[in-house]
Amino acid sequence: MKHSIRILIILLAIVGLIFNSSDVSAQKKKLTYKQVYESGGGMRGMMGMGRTTGWVDDEHYIEMKADPAKPGSRPMMMKTSAKDGTSELLVDNSKVQLPEGFSIDRPSSSTKDYNYYLFNSKKNLFYYSRPENTFKQLTTDDAEEKVAQLSPDGKKVAYVKGNNLYVFDTELEKETQLTKDGAELIYNGWASWVYMEEILGRATAYSAFWWSPKSDKVCFLRFDDSPVPDFPIYHADGHHGELEHQRYPKAGDANPYVKFGIANIADGKITWADFNEKADQYIAWPTWTKDNKLTVQWMNRTQDNIILYWIDTNTGKKAELYNEKQKEWVEWFEDLYFFENNSGFLLKSNVDGWDHLYYYDSNGKLKKRLTQGDWQVTNTVLVDEANKKVYFHSPLKNSTDKYLCVVGLDGKDFKQLTTTPGQHTASVSPKGKYYIDSYSNITTPSKSELYSIDGKLVKALSDSKNTQYDEYEMAKPELFRIPSGDGFELPALWWLPADFDPNKKYAVIFNEYGGPNSGSVRNSYSAGVSQSYLAQKGIISISVDHRGSGHFGKKGQAYMHRNLGKWEMFDYSAAVKCLKTKSFIDSTRIGITGGSYGGYVAALALTKAADYFTHGIAEYGVMDWKLYDNVYTERYMDTPAENPEGYKAGSVLSYIDKYKGKMLITHGTIDDNVHLQNSVQLVTELQKQNKDFEMMFYPNFRHGVGMPHVTRLRNQFWFKHLLGRELDVNKD
Repeated sequence: MKHSIRILIILLAIVGLIFNSSDVSAQKKKLTYKQVYESGGGMRGMMGMGRTTGWVDDEHYIEMKADPAKPGSRPMMMKTSAKDGTSELLVDNSKVQLPEGFSIDRPSSSTKDYNYYLFNSKKNLFYYSRPENTFKQLTTDDAEEKVAQLSPDGKKVAYVKGNNLYVFDTELEKETQLTKDGAELIYNGWASWVYMEEILGRATAYSAFWWSPKSDKVCFLRFDDSPVPDFPIYHADGHHGELEHQRYPKAGDANPYVKFGIANIADGKITWADFNEKADQYIAWPTWTKDNKLTVQWMNRTQDNIILYWIDTNTGKKAELYNEKQKEWVEWFEDLYFFENNSGFLLKSNVDGWDHLYYYDSNGKLKKRLTQGDWQVTNTVLVDEANKKVYFHSPLKNSTDKYLCVVGLDGKDFKQLTTTPGQHTASVSPKGKYYIDSYSNITTPSKSELYSIDGKLVKALSDSKNTQYDEYEMAKPELFRIPSGDGFELPALWWLPADFDPNKKYAVIFNEYGGPNSGSVRNSYSAGVSQSYLAQKGIISISVDHRGSGHFGKKGQAYMHRNLGKWEMFDYSAAVKCLKTKSFIDSTRIGITGGSYGGYVAALALTKAADYFTHGIAEYGVMDWKLYDNVYTERYMDTPAENPEGYKAGSVLSYIDKYKGKMLITHGTIDDNVHLQNSVQLVTELQKQNKDFEMMFYPNFRHGVGMPHVTRLRNQFWFKHLLGRELDVNKD
């Protein structure tokens, strides 16, 4: 009898465990394909943050708040006290009445004091003045006004029309054409393609002019693209198709001729800086000082020498202020700061192998090095001249983190202000009394908090944690390091299944970009919805940053000089070697994916490193560096004539004979950045050697393809080759 009772108790316990296990699994829902990848699926937009957008003064910050009494209303710009949290309306737009089709909340641009607004509609410019409460149309012609910018005082507008630079005086209601020689290949204030892409940045939208602080001058770049080879981009639409002609200098090609001019608004006179227009050079990144003086940066074609010049705006004469040379390459000074009263300037340079801050006087003599060590400054947050302090972001010794720090202009009193491990982005009040810290780490969703400068929490501002995620079976992110085998500890982040079982075998997908100084492994929060979806199917997602990714400063990046492709593959292969030592990794299912430089990396992994990677998706990638633009490519590789062996060793096309896995190649047919030519040449070589691969080209897409079809295609590839079955978007 006792024996029977004991058996019954054991059976009941087993049943209880089964039911408890079922209850646990029932507590967490599985993600579906439609939730993760299709709009309206229920997972997109689940993360949200309250918005603070800057500071009014040292005591008040700007906060975007919706009226709680009017659900769904547009947020209002509020001036909020850091001391007690009370708010008042900073900008009252409630009484502004604009013509139909215009909204004061959606201008093309506005002045910092929110008094003047510019609108670009139907290829013409419109203007609103809050002080005068007037709205008027500025231009009435058929030509399109491009990249229009209000002057700092809000009384004038500069823009490009017909490749000439114009200015409109809103008080005189007069348009003045500043340049007269704009033509098909001559652009005034409008950037040549390679300058926009690689020097000024896509965020400029081709704008290449800059207002002076006093609103009396505009400096600009003039480009002559006639020396630059024409690259045809074919549009297959219609009966006969169409050719788009792009002036695109590939590695070794001629550059546009560049002039740097200063337009005086009062009389329309143009003064040209005394650079040789036809020299093999780059001129960019002009900076106006607070007292209306002008500097501009010059770089040689080899990109190993950068000079900062003063430019006399009346004569165009240049005077050298700072000169830097490096063995490998130099970088543009995008974090340049000039002090009041022409008392000096601050710049960030990696000349010693790490990005650090240097304080110079107005003659270019070093006053003080502010930071040093085997860590780097990410960017300057605030220069507090009154209190002689500089606030900046830095990962310090942990390269996957980012913190707010401060140092005196004498190089003393260095202090780390934020300490919670993770990625911090701070906004410091104008005189350093408070800071707003927005931060997260891999397990903590983004938070925003207000602190006094002594580190005391004043109040929490927002928290993006969304409990809806708690209902789902989410993957577990882990940060760790992988030894390269020759001295580097490579940062890595992977996403393990919630029900991870070390006795199972898992496929792996590397998600990589891989370009120089372009690390992606950070201690920051991501909902990881796509990674969690794949994890539920038995696939581990991982990202690894190589030695040249920025974690190891310029010293690590320098390995890539004249060697693109070499060390990326060395380090990624080392990562695969490490993974293969794990009993739960299936070495027959090691995938890699990426776009642009990541597409190059993925294709190289399936060819040069085919003994390590078995599957890959290579999207719109450079397949041979001779096919990419000269500014980016030559920065790292020099010209093909100077480095033929490096170009050959870095080309995917050199390793087609090693290809033995499964690769999907995708590309937009009118990509103006990485031309379709790259993937076509890859496909050609694969066909010549009778290799099997998959391919999908996307008509009328430029760089990067964003549409449901490519998302489904990627997942179909992984399901088919890593899971051995077809994807069913309605059931999976």
